[in-house]
Amino acid sequence: MTKIGFIGAGSMAEAMIAGLINGGVYKPNQVIVANRTNTTRLEELATKYDIITTHNKKKLVSEASIIVLAMKPKDVKSGIDGIQEFITNQLIVSVLAGISIQTITNILRKEASIIRAMPNTSATIAKSATAIAASEHVSMAQIKKCQSLFEAIGICKLVEEHQLDAVTGVSGSGPAYVYLLVEAMEKAAVEVGLDAHVARELIIQTLLGSAEMIESTKKLPSQLRKEVTSPNGTTEAGISILQEHGFEDAVIACIKRATERSIELKTMFSEVLSTTEN
Repeated sequence: MTKIGFIGAGSMAEAMIAGLINGGVYKPNQVIVANRTNTTRLEELATKYDIITTHNKKKLVSEASIIVLAMKPKDVKSGIDGIQEFITNQLIVSVLAGISIQTITNILRKEASIIRAMPNTSATIAKSATAIAASEHVSMAQIKKCQSLFEAIGICKLVEEHQLDAVTGVSGSGPAYVYLLVEAMEKAAVEVGLDAHVARELIIQTLLGSAEMIESTKKLPSQLRKEVTSPNGTTEAGISILQEHGFEDAVIACIKRATERSIELKTMFSEVLSTTEN
């Protein structure tokens, strides 16, 4: 029986676990999770999903054919050091933002099949937008296996590793941008006289409908926007305020900054690792 092992038990690990189990990709007894010291968190996940949990990294690595690196960035070196001697032919999948394949290879001190993945927390409901990039030691069969893994919790696209910083800025962090938009819309709705519960339902359906329109009609978002915007109408009045406040520029700057931060984290971690090794 094949197993998937998670090193790290944070929100992204849980999102993936929930999506994989709820989607029937893995049974609970095929999922094993380890973290460094937080027994309470492991007990919480075991109770919630009926999965296997352990602090024994050797047990996890020896039993799992796929190892997902999902620890906090600051724990990457110690986390990988803890499994290094047990890695043989397992596929290593990293969901760590800003941590390069080369950095993981350097810590492992051996050649390994490594795939970097950038999912988002919508994996919980099988709606993640994920991109993956593979090292030269990854076989096409392993790439397809990884793609099927992430397609079970959303969509999955294969990209070059240098493009993952942009993916991080767009879809990795993207749900938070949408949630912030909804927060603002809910506040405004209440201020203009709507019941909060009614406002939320209307906003959610508006987002769902808009996304479906983009996907199903294949029209450009700019075209769909123009179709909604009548001259001198309410939509035009609202959009004019967004434009006055630099809405489009702010969104573009937001994504560019998140992308830059991913690059900064990658550089910073590489420098820290180099200093540690010296």
